[in-house]
Amino acid sequence: MTIPMILTITRIIAVPALVVVLLTPFNGSEILGFALFVFACLTDMLDGFWARRKNLETVLGSLLDPLADKLLIASALICLVEKGVVASWMAIIIIGREIAVTGFRALASSKGCNIPASNWGKLKMTFETVTLAILILGPEHLTILFGIAQTIGLWMIVIIALISALEYFIRFGPQVLKETSS
Repeated sequence: MTIPMILTITRIIAVPALVVVLLTPFNGSEILGFALFVFACLTDMLDGFWARRKNLETVLGSLLDPLADKLLIASALICLVEKGVVASWMAIIIIGREIAVTGFRALASSKGCNIPASNWGKLKMTFETVTLAILILGPEHLTILFGIAQTIGLWMIVIIALISALEYFIRFGPQVLKETSS
């Protein structure tokens, strides 16, 4: 098993631990949740970097890596909705976008069309990880940043998520959705 695959699997395994920590109130849960979330985000950066640099990209890795990312973000969002930190409608839009784009990319892949991550998608992921990390740490530790993340950060994620989804569908939709003639 390659190092990038180990990092991806580690990220997947970190998700249930993150959920338990975020939803179980105890002294220091925010700090431990923050550390777990940041650790998982770092494994995402490292596995992609390592796989590309060492030419270790695999079909399984290219399937599991985005799945691990979606699990991490969706789980953190759902936990933050449960804690009253994120509005449920925002989480639904963000998670819905992830499902729609993932399905669209899978359809494209089945037709031999590879859709790489766009700059909008990368920007969305950056805003997601930074905003969610701040929200996980909570207002007790980052009063001003928490308020900014809860208002401006979440709105930016929703807007960028919608723009990036629209970009994928406009740019690749005609190619992916056209009927193949037999």
